Amino acid sequence: MEQPKENKMGTMPVNKLLVTMSLPMVISMILQALYNIVDSIFVSRLSEDALTAVSMAFPMQNLMIGVAGGVGVGTNALLSRALGEGRHEEADKMAVQGIFITACSYIIFLAIGLFFAREFFVIQGANEVIADYGYDYLSVILIISFGCLFQMIFERLLQATGRTFYSMITQGTGAIINIILDPIFIFWLDMGVKGAALATVLSQACSAVWVLSFLFSRRASLPLERRYMKLEKSIVLSMLALGVSPFIMASTESLVGFVLNSSLKEFGDIYVSALTVLQTSMQFASVPLTGFAQGFVPVASYNYGHGDKRRVKECFRIALITMFSFNLVLMLFMIGFPAIVASAFTSDTRLIETVRWTMPVFLGGMTIFGLQRACQNMFVALGQARISIFIALLRKVILLIPLALILPHFMGVAGVYAAEAISD
Repeated sequence: MEQPKENKMGTMPVNKLLVTMSLPMVISMILQALYNIVDSIFVSRLSEDALTAVSMAFPMQNLMIGVAGGVGVGTNALLSRALGEGRHEEADKMAVQGIFITACSYIIFLAIGLFFAREFFVIQGANEVIADYGYDYLSVILIISFGCLFQMIFERLLQATGRTFYSMITQGTGAIINIILDPIFIFWLDMGVKGAALATVLSQACSAVWVLSFLFSRRASLPLERRYMKLEKSIVLSMLALGVSPFIMASTESLVGFVLNSSLKEFGDIYVSALTVLQTSMQFASVPLTGFAQGFVPVASYNYGHGDKRRVKECFRIALITMFSFNLVLMLFMIGFPAIVASAFTSDTRLIETVRWTMPVFLGGMTIFGLQRACQNMFVALGQARISIFIALLRKVILLIPLALILPHFMGVAGVYAAEAISD
């Protein structure tokens, strides 16, 4: 096998490197967030029940993204460190095994989509109309989820080798296709929420095919060979250990969404719809943080494997300052102008008014979230899985879920929203 040239992650000045690695990933993540945002915007034009159904489907989508993201981040961190240490053949092996694990996870979500999609809404207390909308949306998302799953693992492989620009192209292609297909399927072909789901999965599948064709081309610096398909216990366990933290961060959104939706249903569907706007807004706001983290993790991992601790420390210092400052400014804007944010998602004056008073409560603690994300991702980059896992569990599982169940007894519906801010 031809040995790759010296990786830019070990030679380029750190500040310039983080810009070239992170900026395409930030743009890429913003484009990825457009999938749910575009779906929410178009579906909200159908009815409040349709928007509520899509909101109640988000927890399962987050679980799927959590699985794919966990495998992808674990593969990315291990692969980058192996490249830094000069173990190129082992890096190739890690890449192929990450793809194989992703294929196994698709089978699980395919089964859920085929046999348990409707029950997911019934368990949350949805009425028959919302359950029908939800089934139409979620069954399509899960049955054709291979596009989403493989797109994410392929992108992590590009990131690990410093090809973040191609990740941006991949996401941009998918987002544009989704924006074009949504109104065609939802309104022109009169497919409703099923059309929104179909537009999403087809656009993700197109992105996955594009990046796969690149990985198998001569331009790829990480050849994928079938002989590495056989799983090795040490690689798989290390990959999953590092991936558990981001998996918990994303997948616990599923559990949290289930708890919040169930609690808010007691007070009325308008509050569930408001939560959709709040969570979509929060997701969009956290996207730049996630994109920047995905840019700096392979840089830190590579240089840690390369033994250059000075570059590792400089990388973390820049990441900490950047992520905290950006998040603080964005959160203050959303807290100060909630009606403007809500108007981007709906024209329903009642829903806008509900978001207006709930958004400051919901996002109050997110002002310092940049610190948490920077630290947690740095532990992943250094292979410190246990510490990263604890940080992920503390916010969502140990604090948020109990608070969301307890506070409504004392604060009413505001307590459900306040649980997010207090745990943050």
